[in-house]
Amino acid sequence: MDNYINNCVKVVKFGGSSLADAEQFKKVRDIILDDPCRRYVVPSAPGKRFKEDDKVTDLLYACYNLSAQGEPIDDVFNKIVERYDSIVNALNVDLDLSDEYLHIKWSIKHHAGRDYAASRGEYLNGKILASYLGYDFVDPTVFIKFADDGLFDSEMTNTLLSAKLAKHEKAVIPGFYGSMPNGTIKTFSRGGSDITGSIVARAVGADIYENWTDVDGFLMADPRIVDDPKVISTITYRELRELSYMGAGVLHEDSIFPVRVAGIPINIRNTNNKNSRGTMIVPASDEFDTSSIITGIAGKKGFSVLTIEKALMNSETGFGRKVLEVIEEEGISFEHLPSGIDTMSVVLNTHEIDEHRKAIKEAICEAVNPDAVSIEDGLALIAVVGRAMPKAKGTAYRVFKAVAEADINIKMIDQGSSELNIILGVDEADFNAALNAIYYEFVK
Repeated sequence: MDNYINNCVKVVKFGGSSLADAEQFKKVRDIILDDPCRRYVVPSAPGKRFKEDDKVTDLLYACYNLSAQGEPIDDVFNKIVERYDSIVNALNVDLDLSDEYLHIKWSIKHHAGRDYAASRGEYLNGKILASYLGYDFVDPTVFIKFADDGLFDSEMTNTLLSAKLAKHEKAVIPGFYGSMPNGTIKTFSRGGSDITGSIVARAVGADIYENWTDVDGFLMADPRIVDDPKVISTITYRELRELSYMGAGVLHEDSIFPVRVAGIPINIRNTNNKNSRGTMIVPASDEFDTSSIITGIAGKKGFSVLTIEKALMNSETGFGRKVLEVIEEEGISFEHLPSGIDTMSVVLNTHEIDEHRKAIKEAICEAVNPDAVSIEDGLALIAVVGRAMPKAKGTAYRVFKAVAEADINIKMIDQGSSELNIILGVDEADFNAALNAIYYEFVK
């Protein structure tokens, strides 16, 4: 047992709500010290302490915006200083951040960049947490790398970070940021500390990556839409990818990839309920809830359908390629391609096409000479996901029946070749009702 403890490695990431104030820091410290395997810690910036509160990252963005407009940042920056000082003082940590504050403030005023400003929330929280725990502090700037095109360089990062962390038995590594080849700070998208945790887990060959947040695990549906949805006990990487892409929260969708490469499981846990098992995210599993069949439901609004009609379309070689080339040339990616014999539909994000509608229609008319082309807005997509679905007869029937009995019209149906998910398109006005109808059809 002692040998296992000496060799086991857990990477633990704590979200903004878990590190919002000194009391939350104390919970985090208890969780970490409760298990000697929890050796590498990835913190987010402080989140909201109460509903009307500000996230520190938002305050830092505000400082950047004010500075970019030539406005003073002192009042907003003082709120950030007060926030961190209140944590340091309440924890009685022997740490003076005065020089850090001066440098950050000076850098923001002298146009260090939006990503630099945003990253300082995690940086300062990491400094405090490392001091509080007695762990080493490792700044990811030198070890988490992005390429010249702004894309994350996974292999270089893994090489650099593995070598660095091998020298540290216990360390705090701030989440959310790394650096470009020229040394400037580059952040992941919001929620990117999840990605950092996954990167660190791969770099150290972790046995498990624990992601601590403010819920008991990954929920089967959005609790803002469905009352008290069940916690998912076990979910596979593929299922999580489908649900996260369609808007399910808790974990950043891109955080799956580094641990997926290494086959490392993720455990979603609740900082405020540390004895809850949470949700296990695993490479593969035959385990599923026989009472529900589906693993989860998620969806998003804000889609448009581009529809092209042309007689004998199916016999025209290259028709689909020409249509997609038009969309590509406008710099737009598509979501789905539900099509018929003489019709082709392309589902697109509405916000991406707002300035391109006329150009898309004109280019398609020139490229394929259709009988008709139209764009319809107001579509919402709902994904019903479950690894047990291919084995369960009548799953699709139950989905469609539930929606029909709620008096909702289905405008689009798409199913992946793996049969892992069924995607429905409905009017945005019917989104909540449809999601509830499907959930209660499967979860009694």
